[in-house]
Amino acid sequence: MARIRKGTAKPVPQFLEDDPSTGYLPGRPWPTVRYGLATLLVSALLVFAIEWIVRGDFFGTVDFFLQPFKPGWTTIIVFALVLVGLDAVLGRSHQSLMIVAPLTLALAFVGHQKSHYLGDPLYPTDFLFARQIMALMPLLVRERPWTAIMLAAAIVGGLALLVYGWRTWRRRVPILSRKGRLARLALAVPLLAFFVSIMDYATFSWTRDRLQIIPIMWDQKENYASNGFALAFAMNVPMAHVSAPPGYSDKTMAAIQRSGVAASVPDEKPDIVVVMSESFWDPTQLPGVSIKPDPIPTVRALRSGSMFSPEFGGMTANIEFEALTGFSNAFLPAGSIPYQQYVRTPTPSLATFLKSEGYRARAIHPGTNWFWNRGAVYADFGFSDFRSEETLPPMEKRGPLASDAAMTDEIIREADASDDPVFLFAVSLQNHGPYEPYRYYNPTHSVDAPISSWARESLLSYAEGSGDADRGLQRLVDWAKKRERPTIIAFFGDHLPPLGPVYVETGFLKDNVAPRKEPNPEAALEHHDTPLVIWSNRSGPVQNLGAVSPAFLPYHILTTAGITHPYYTGFLGALREHYRVVDRNLLLTPAGEATPDWARQKQIDPKINDFRLIQYDMMFGKRHSAPDFFPETVDKLVAHTS
Repeated sequence: MARIRKGTAKPVPQFLEDDPSTGYLPGRPWPTVRYGLATLLVSALLVFAIEWIVRGDFFGTVDFFLQPFKPGWTTIIVFALVLVGLDAVLGRSHQSLMIVAPLTLALAFVGHQKSHYLGDPLYPTDFLFARQIMALMPLLVRERPWTAIMLAAAIVGGLALLVYGWRTWRRRVPILSRKGRLARLALAVPLLAFFVSIMDYATFSWTRDRLQIIPIMWDQKENYASNGFALAFAMNVPMAHVSAPPGYSDKTMAAIQRSGVAASVPDEKPDIVVVMSESFWDPTQLPGVSIKPDPIPTVRALRSGSMFSPEFGGMTANIEFEALTGFSNAFLPAGSIPYQQYVRTPTPSLATFLKSEGYRARAIHPGTNWFWNRGAVYADFGFSDFRSEETLPPMEKRGPLASDAAMTDEIIREADASDDPVFLFAVSLQNHGPYEPYRYYNPTHSVDAPISSWARESLLSYAEGSGDADRGLQRLVDWAKKRERPTIIAFFGDHLPPLGPVYVETGFLKDNVAPRKEPNPEAALEHHDTPLVIWSNRSGPVQNLGAVSPAFLPYHILTTAGITHPYYTGFLGALREHYRVVDRNLLLTPAGEATPDWARQKQIDPKINDFRLIQYDMMFGKRHSAPDFFPETVDKLVAHTS
């Protein structure tokens, strides 16, 4: 018997399934049936675990699989086919589980966390801004350090266990024969390819309908609840493509009524300063809460109305998109982020127009230029320059982030240094969530509320930041009052803050976030309105605007400045006479008449359809409407090279 030298690794046995010469003889009948049943069982357990994690409700998950009109069992079969196909590629029975299970369970966990904090399910496009999430990690760690430590330990431990299991499995489980691998591929690949072909929600599929997979793209929360996490996630993959509205053609575009409004600016061009204040809102609206002194006295005195945010607690870029372009997220796939997915060529915006009229168009944000893809997007919007963390002078911090006071200093410096009229679009950073207790060592406010100590201190951190934003607006107004040049200041919050448990403990919301689809228009306004100020150093604040979508802000800003434009004041001005809120789930008239779920109706107001057609034409189509509605863009389209 040969001796094995010490330190020499034992050779890995090369078993071959169903090959007597390798010594692997299962000795049991029906190995194919046995493998198929085992794969189905594993798939069922995995899909159940995914749904349980996402839903956070064991009995709700059981109910999902027991209902005959839910596609839970279809999902199990799809997972089984994926496992079978991957087994063929990897060459070992059931080894695919070591890839599919960790990946899908991790996605389910992330999906549950996103739903918990932001109210929206996980979309495929969310991974386009993974870098943004990583940039916010220091704030998240500051708020919950022990959670972060345990999560990091779990990731390291899980990876170590996965590597050990992978190596052990490959040593002990037989290699699949070539015949077995080909048979698995012959089964899995055609069926999976067919399944993928029927998942485009924009087209009807008889097979998909028989499988009870019903795309509910207008209500993504219900979409995920009805179809399950995996299928709903898969159905959202095609959202990268935006289909043309029915009837889109050059003749259709030519038939849209032109307002006859031409582009014009006053002889004395006013400076225009727009400040989108991070998560700015009135925290005294929380039931039973008293904050002293008033954190937003300036906004309260000058308030023009409310900005109806299409988002809650996040997704700042979507509000920016509407406010700068005059277009609407309502006409884009639910869950999409135009900055990440669709703005890839020069796109008309306020900056494009004002720059064509001799303005110096500049954007300011004390964060990084890649956050929300702003660097490339602002170039496509026509901004001459974007001042970000990389190009701004060192900004004084208040708490962990650049202060509103420092950003206000930069706005004033930029405007005063320019001989040309300026259009400045500034996005603040200081009051970005999460709002960890004791963010500021020197708070100037106090909070009295019947809530937990943690929630009270978290609310104090937020109120302190709101107070700083309000003081920033007061400084801008005081500065503008002393200027000879006419100056317009617009100030608004992008969305309600992500206060989470504070909402629940005060009774403002039932959950940490507002539902995407509100039960009535009053609730939608309560949970999506943020303060809006439009002020002129010649005429004071604009008054009685009510709640308006950010897409109408260009109309109100330019009108206050005495500027006209075929689209921003012409088309949007005519539309504003009929609607003041155009949201995915709600239309609201100036008189307050609401039309919920308008997009599901067979007949859509032609004015709304024209709005959608113009937006599609300029973002994705052939730009038939450019000469009449955006003349400043004609023959000036040069793609950026970022």
